[in-house]
Amino acid sequence: MSKAVLDVKDLCKTYVVEGYSNNVLQNVNFRMEEGEFVSIMGPSGSGKSTLLYTVSGMDEMTSGSVIFDGEDISKLDRKHMAKCRLTRMGFVFQQMYMMKKLNIMDNIILPGYQAKLKPRAEVNSDAEELMRRLGIIETAERYSTEVSGGQLQRACLCRALINNPKMVYADEPTGALNQKASMEVMNELVKANRAGTSVLMVTHSEKVASCSERVIYLIDGNIEGELKLGKMKSEDETAVRERQLRNWLQDRGW
Repeated sequence: MSKAVLDVKDLCKTYVVEGYSNNVLQNVNFRMEEGEFVSIMGPSGSGKSTLLYTVSGMDEMTSGSVIFDGEDISKLDRKHMAKCRLTRMGFVFQQMYMMKKLNIMDNIILPGYQAKLKPRAEVNSDAEELMRRLGIIETAERYSTEVSGGQLQRACLCRALINNPKMVYADEPTGALNQKASMEVMNELVKANRAGTSVLMVTHSEKVASCSERVIYLIDGNIEGELKLGKMKSEDETAVRERQLRNWLQDRGW
């Protein structure tokens, strides 16, 4: 059996508001192997984003365990959890957060400087290589308001990859993009995955999810099914995989 990058056991998340308990996640169990690309789908309010935030340590779990890269993150204090997120995880969100006073290049290299895993000259070189690879090197000196949404999200992906993370967590990474820009970003996520980075992504889009090799379907905080699509070898497979996923979701009342 391959080594697990993420092993989630009996995960529960409960919010208590004005004395009322809302059980958002209920005994969730799943495992991700190193280098795997998994999508989480489900109706609005099913707990998808809560699951992503909890297994990445951005939100605290109520009970259960999350083993990330061989370490139980529930046992980490805030300082060590923050270091884990900085050095071993990358994040891409629907809202493309960038520091407005820094240009694109400076936003990308900042987590590399903060992590102190390699010399700054090497961080700079890696950032330039990432930007060339993702086709946005010309935006290096621009600011977030001076580039397109697709360019900005690719810059966010560069930032997520700058420290060579074990896992990229993506929450609706194409939600604010048009179809062309969405697929450009997904192509880059697939390339990063092929290079060895594990990816866990939340999405509502069947087309986007069809790029992953496994889809977890969540309803009311419970995993109601999984579909194995396998690794995508080329873009030509997208339509077939999307149709397969759509039929599977329709069988579950999507």
